[in-house]
Amino acid sequence: MKPFQFIAILHPTGEARKTGAASEVIVEITTVLAKDESGAAMLAGRALPETALESLARVEVIVRPF
Repeated sequence: MKPFQFIAILHPTGEARKTGAASEVIVEITTVLAKDESGAAMLAGRALPETALESLARVEVIVRPF
């Protein structure tokens, strides 16, 4: 197992962006142990709040090795 970090960001819709809405962090930087980067990404997906599941197309998950 290796350490990885991930963060999840929710981006606004195109219309909301025109009115000044900004992207927001929905999962703070989190450190996990996983076999590989895809395993860490799976853990990141499980950490998403239920409200974000309605707009997955606007969610960006960034995973990096620790």
